[in-house]
Amino acid sequence: MPEGPEIRKAADQMEEALLKGPALEVFFAFEALKGYEKQLQGLSVEKVETKGKAMLIRFENSFTIYTHNQLYGKWYVRNAYNYPSTNRQLRLAIHNEKKSALLYSASEIEVLRNEEVEDHPFIKKAGPDPLNDAITVEELKERFLSKRFRLRKWTSLLLDQSFIAGIGNYLRSELLFKARIHPDLRPADCTNEQLHQAAEACIQLPWQSYRHQGVTNDLDLANQLKANGAKRNDYRHWVFNREGKPCRIEGTEIVKMKAGSRRCYYCPTCQKKP
Repeated sequence: MPEGPEIRKAADQMEEALLKGPALEVFFAFEALKGYEKQLQGLSVEKVETKGKAMLIRFENSFTIYTHNQLYGKWYVRNAYNYPSTNRQLRLAIHNEKKSALLYSASEIEVLRNEEVEDHPFIKKAGPDPLNDAITVEELKERFLSKRFRLRKWTSLLLDQSFIAGIGNYLRSELLFKARIHPDLRPADCTNEQLHQAAEACIQLPWQSYRHQGVTNDLDLANQLKANGAKRNDYRHWVFNREGKPCRIEGTEIVKMKAGSRRCYYCPTCQKKP
């Protein structure tokens, strides 16, 4: 499932493509949205925004297309009407004279008036998004220790989009490793240093992933490994998807566990359980 950095990257690509001219055609696969095709035809896209894993395509007539990729959705930006070879089902297409933005497989698509966006259930519920909201380390630490969140396990909190928007499964493991927090712990169990490191990581890692094609590992180390011929999966992360491989810090084998029915990875030495 794409996480906040991947959705923001897709939005950047779409914005570059869709701002090149008015929409010659808009296609919706769902019958309930067909009536909007004519209303959006001929209009320009003003900007493409994100909130966590949701995307907001803003048109000049005060309409916004809301999409959420969920598990299987995927955006393609292609030359106009140049469809990819895929078994996925096309759900939404926006074509202008030069480019097409194509959304496949996603089922969560809505058309809203701009004034309705803030009241959309997902947008209204979503927590701060490090890639879009100006939030500080101290503000995040206060959030961690709030009555609402302090007694919940980090593994469930970090996947809860009302806690921090845009964090998903790979970022969860990477954030906990950077903060040296065992996956079984809660914010209330952590030291002030761990909370500070977690807050810094919640801001820094999504930005690093966004700017460096999903790499959350130390950038110098990742570049060195890449130069030595390592494949992307071998240099991309600190712990995620590295079960049985040595910790990059001190060599202990990385452990894989199930948390909330999804896989989570950690180093038993760097992330000791008190």
